[in-house]
Amino acid sequence: MRILLSNDDGYFAPGLAHLADALDDLGEVVVVAPERDRSAASNSLTLDRPLAVRRSANGFLFVNGTPTDCVHLAVTGLLEQLPDLIVSGINLGANMGDDTIYSGTVAAATEGFQLGIPALAVSLTSKAGRNFATAARIARDLVRQFQARPIDQPVLLNVNVPDVPFEALAGTEVTRLGRRHKAEGIVKAENPRGELMYWIGAAGAAQDAGPGTDFHAVASNRVSVTPLQVDLTHSPQIARVREWLG
Repeated sequence: MRILLSNDDGYFAPGLAHLADALDDLGEVVVVAPERDRSAASNSLTLDRPLAVRRSANGFLFVNGTPTDCVHLAVTGLLEQLPDLIVSGINLGANMGDDTIYSGTVAAATEGFQLGIPALAVSLTSKAGRNFATAARIARDLVRQFQARPIDQPVLLNVNVPDVPFEALAGTEVTRLGRRHKAEGIVKAENPRGELMYWIGAAGAAQDAGPGTDFHAVASNRVSVTPLQVDLTHSPQIARVREWLG
């Protein structure tokens, strides 16, 4: 099996190293990741300049672009053979609910899915980063599941792993995305020149976090696995908008 790894935290991130180590003996593993942290880059492509691809001391390839750039380059010509599976992560921090819209981790996996390749986005659901080994073991188990029971169509799975020791996990649950409250307000501060600057506010608290959601699963120490799609059409509103337009 040929496995392409990427992330949004950068090629130097500990989560990516844990992931590469965990999957190394399961197939031919290639890493193509951003040269720096591109968290919240979403599905952006770089179209206003050429991209450079370089190799780090540990063999990872890194790109001066976004997570989507990395996977797009890899799949559309950088690699001699197409990967059989794409795994993005291990992200430092959760990608649940509305986070998936902004997430570069999910975006890298989504680009593979758009190009017809099964893909996983794997996140460790805290900023403490104490248990990357747990998320790496979950990623390995999922890849082995793909090897043993291939899915006959492209699939995009968003995986969120509680930041606890593996023995503390309470299982795995297939979930839907929850929802957050409105984001917190911007944070204003002056820079040393006296100019007013603005930080984007923190994400809101979970609002739709009941049973069946990714938030609920992770809060219960269960691994959340959410199948995602890319179709943004609001189908129930088609008839209403037609009527509105007359």
